[in-house]
Amino acid sequence: MTELYRIGLHDAAKRIRSGKLKPSTYLQSLLARIDSLEHAVKAWQWLDRERAMELARTADSAATPWKAAHPLHGVPIGVKDNFYTAGIPTEMGCRLYAGYVPDETADVVVRVERAGAFMLGKTVTTEAAFMVPAKTTNPWNARYTPGGSSSGSAAAVAAGFVPAAIGTQTNGSVVRPAAFCGVVGYKPSQGMLSARGIMPFSPSLDQPGVFARSVADVALLAWSLTARRSSISPEAPTLKGAPRLAAVRSPVWHLAQPEQRAQFEADVARLREAGALIDIIEIPGEFDRAHKVHRTIMLFEAARVSRKVRAHYRESFSDYLNDALDQGEVIADADYRDALKLRTQLQHSLAAFLDRGYSAIITPPAAGEAPASLDVTGDPSFCSIWTLMGTPAITIPTGKGPNGMPLGLQLVGAVEEENYLLSTAAWCERHSPFKGLI
Repeated sequence: MTELYRIGLHDAAKRIRSGKLKPSTYLQSLLARIDSLEHAVKAWQWLDRERAMELARTADSAATPWKAAHPLHGVPIGVKDNFYTAGIPTEMGCRLYAGYVPDETADVVVRVERAGAFMLGKTVTTEAAFMVPAKTTNPWNARYTPGGSSSGSAAAVAAGFVPAAIGTQTNGSVVRPAAFCGVVGYKPSQGMLSARGIMPFSPSLDQPGVFARSVADVALLAWSLTARRSSISPEAPTLKGAPRLAAVRSPVWHLAQPEQRAQFEADVARLREAGALIDIIEIPGEFDRAHKVHRTIMLFEAARVSRKVRAHYRESFSDYLNDALDQGEVIADADYRDALKLRTQLQHSLAAFLDRGYSAIITPPAAGEAPASLDVTGDPSFCSIWTLMGTPAITIPTGKGPNGMPLGLQLVGAVEEENYLLSTAAWCERHSPFKGLI
């Protein structure tokens, strides 16, 4: 019999709604899994087992009609520790905010609860959801980074601590850790999920995202979290035929490690054999400027968001973060405005590119396997353009590198074409030989 912690979000929700599985029984399996591995993975920043069990038992006793009205009734979800949670610590990976308890709850967390789910705990984030690593390790091998900044969310899903979790992406903070941990990470189009109640870093770039172990499961969670449920189907619809894909190396292809290049070529060959039409295409040259544009916007906004706090508590932040924010402080207003204008131009160019009949762009989600270090979170460059563009992006695991660590494939769709992208990713997922950690 399959251990309950192994089942995915769709399966868990279906079993609970049907009465075949009690939320408390499911939670007991998850807590046992956490107790056996959390000492090594360190995915949780805050976890109250008694609170979680009380919520699960309350869900046990809920009437059946009430269950039917809530698609995720009784399912525990991980929540990144940069989402405000009223009455529960929200420390945002920062020494300054140790013990901080907000009096509001982020919109996305409220929607988790309205869907009938409950927050199992707060997952670890890097410092201020930027680049400085925290305590979490990669469940595949504790010597390797889980990526960042949604380190704990990706690791918790990969390890079987929760069937799904939420995180954020300002650069590569959903897609990259999902790729490193061998799970599915999905960042919907910017604005599809509310960012209200998330600790701001770069407000025009900050975007919530979700983690699970299948495309169908991230679709279900994202559907539950959006204010416009018609925009995302709770089940990734089946494509009527094989997709047409644009294999794009992007301006940072030179950063790809040999194992990632080989995996990308193998993914292209396998999908072609399955019937996909794939064109190898260079993205327009104007996108060579995209990474600089992204960094200009990100650091300019982050410096101004943090200015008042740093004026009094600069020593509470790491040297690395302070250095990045100092760079943002010297970016001129005119350069920021120019970057915003260029972003708009690039968005129009990308929309025209995708209008050529492609189901999605496929590209690596990261430079390679997770780095064999806990002092870094890996290079986010393979995600930067798509975050800047506000397009939906998803990574699916497709293989392993020479160190036995996961490698993935990133798919990027047109803005607000969520279902088309999810369906395309599900089609690709069906042709992936990857087997997860659990």
